[in-house]
Amino acid sequence: MGSSRKGIAILKSIAIGIVLALTLVSVFALGAYLRDIGQAYERVQGQSTILTSPFGDIEYTEIGSGIPVLVIHGAGGGYDQGELIARTVLDERFRWIIPSRFGYLGSTLPEGAAWDEQADAYAYLLDHLGIANVAVVAMSQGGPSALLFSVLHPERVSSLTCLSCGVVNSATADQAQADQKGNTLKALFKVDAPFWIVSKLFKRQLMVLIGADEKVIGPLTPPQRDSIGQLIEHMNPASLRAKGVAFDNEATLPGARISAIKAPTLLFHAEDDGLQLYHNAEFAASTIPEARLVSFKSGGHIVTIVEQTIIREMLQEYILDRGSEPEAAGT
Repeated sequence: MGSSRKGIAILKSIAIGIVLALTLVSVFALGAYLRDIGQAYERVQGQSTILTSPFGDIEYTEIGSGIPVLVIHGAGGGYDQGELIARTVLDERFRWIIPSRFGYLGSTLPEGAAWDEQADAYAYLLDHLGIANVAVVAMSQGGPSALLFSVLHPERVSSLTCLSCGVVNSATADQAQADQKGNTLKALFKVDAPFWIVSKLFKRQLMVLIGADEKVIGPLTPPQRDSIGQLIEHMNPASLRAKGVAFDNEATLPGARISAIKAPTLLFHAEDDGLQLYHNAEFAASTIPEARLVSFKSGGHIVTIVEQTIIREMLQEYILDRGSEPEAAGT
């Protein structure tokens, strides 16, 4: 009888210990979440400029001097992701002009907007800055508005570079899988906490979700992992990007309209990209007059990081060969 009571007491002690441990874990997790999200909000507030326009607020940053380059971020981004892209592929010889696209961070998502209006918003921003033309560098889902900016405002574009960009849909099974990944990301971005949890506890799975399979992830070097980790971290706070992510998933891609592009166009894409499938690059290369496609067998949707040295050198040379200090807009 005594041993039975002793056993029950031990079980109660273990149960109490488990409850206390889970409580402590919850407290620490909540503390980490509140700290990280607070830092994320602080990071994106007060660091940009807001321009009031016919398209609502346009948020942007400007860094450096030299040849002006309009840097257009991908899904889940904002001007902060744009700055990461610029640091990855550009240097101090360029003036970085980096807007947050519609629905991201401090930029308005106008009612009924399409990529065309986003392209017109870029032109409005350049007018405000007194810049006649720019080199354009776009990443991923920044591609559609960059391509249409080149279609609608050809005189403003000295060159166009697309990094793993979305261009056209297809009816393949691979496309359906890619679309499902986009829908999953759309759901994750609705509220801050779910994306933060995934970004902290399931980073490898999130990397797969954003288009890099295990064959790409495995050989990554520590600096490459750090760069990808920073890219993911800069998707926090997610809720400030939710409208933009939803717009990216719903807006119609430019498709055959890109045949009107006259700007010199350079395309970088990996054949194993699981988010923006390789057919986007093939379509763009065959549709844009004299476009140049640089393909990589591997690298997934993070090929710009995996092949940074090659892409950075080629991209900068491409811009420098075709760009110059422009006259101010309207002169």
